[in-house]
Parts: sequence; C-alpha cells; structure tokens
Amino acid sequence: MTELRLLALYPEQMNIYADRGNIVFLRRRCEWRGIGFEYAAAGPGERFEPGSHDLIYLGGGQDRDQRAVAADMVETKREALGTALADGAAVLAVCGGYQLLGHSYQLGEERLEGLGLVDLETVRKPGPRLIGNVAIEADLGSGKRTVAGFENHGGRTYLGSGEQPFGRVIKGFGNNGEDGLEGVKEGNLIGTYLHGPLLPKNAWLADHLIATALERRYGTRPDLEPLNDSLELAAHESARAAALD
Repeated sequence: MTELRLLALYPEQMNIYADRGNIVFLRRRCEWRGIGFEYAAAGPGERFEPGSHDLIYLGGGQDRDQRAVAADMVETKREALGTALADGAAVLAVCGGYQLLGHSYQLGEERLEGLGLVDLETVRKPGPRLIGNVAIEADLGSGKRTVAGFENHGGRTYLGSGEQPFGRVIKGFGNNGEDGLEGVKEGNLIGTYLHGPLLPKNAWLADHLIATALERRYGTRPDLEPLNDSLELAAHESARAAALD
C-alpha cells in the first residue's frame, strides 16, 4: 500500500492560527485517494531519523514559542533535518518555523540562532506588524498559480542573494513589506508566512507536497487521482478575493 510518512516538529509549541489544520488536510487528501498516512511528532529534546519521514512540517508560533524551541531545534534536529533535505524530503515551514530555517532572528538585543539551512535573516524593526490577507504568485514547476492566505508577523525576513522566494506578492506584505517577495523555495523546501491554515485554501499546493513526498519514498512522481475540490476552490477564491479587495 502506498503510504505518506509525515513528521511534525514541535506540534504543541508551534501551532498558531490553526496551522495544525494543514496536517489534517494532508491526511484527508491522502485517505480520499486510498494513500496511507503515517504521522509522527518530535518535540523538545527528541531526535528523529532523517530517512524515516518523507514530509516534514513545522508550524508557526509567537515569539515566546520560538524562544522555547529555537535552541533545542538547533541542538537536536538541525543535522537530521539537513540530511533529510539533502535526500529529497519535502519540508513545509510556516511563519515562526520559516524564520527559524535561516541564520538568526534578531529581536532587539536578543539573537535567536536559527538552523542555517537557508540563507536568510529575520530582524524585528520598529514599526507596525505586517498583518492582513495576502495573495502571491508561485511557480513550483507546473506554471504560475495563486496562493492565498493570512499573514501576521513582526519580523522582517530578507533572503540571501542566491535564494529564490516561494512567490511574488500580488497583494499584502510578504517577507518584509519592501521587496515584493514572499517566503523561500529551495529544493523541496518551502518556507512561508501564510497562515490560516494555508493548505485547505490552496489544495493544489497540498497535492504538490504529497506528490513530492511520495516521489522521495518510491522513486517516481505519482499522478494523483483528481478529487472533487469544489469546496476547496470556493475557499481559495474567498481567500483570494479577501486579499485583493
């Protein structure tokens, strides 16, 4: 039986704006297609085997949550996560999880060390939080598609010169409200500020992650069975309209 193996990092600490709904949505889309779904979690102090999981998920959290997990993540998970990425695992990191992929998050005089897996820096600057509905244009290899969601972050993220964004902002703030970029895309890793949760409003993105994870495990990219996505498309259009209004 075909099976997707998902690992959630810090699911109790990093779960804001119902981001755990992304995992529920992935499970349902697998189950509707007869694909098995194996869920595992790794919290504080827990290590994991990089070859045992094909999709790794890290949700968002407030600053206090990031402080609570940042050092532990570097100590107990950086090496395994880097190995999994190099071996083709799919990774989705949202907001606080996205920020921790980079070198550091500068909070005034305090510096939270990141995983250093992606060339990006996040800083907290004076000024209002970047909040609101957002729409971006992304291309993951099958043409440009719209991704819609919600953002709420005080940090401003800046990509290194060699990094590619997840998408370009149509409406909203994105990484920093300045350069028109949103998130990061490196190999099979996607980092993004879009909450809401993200995947139920963007079913095609969920299917992209599922196919990528299954390709990593079985060696060939599957043609996923089409689903009746009338509700998902309506949710996407509603989120997109909210951003563009």
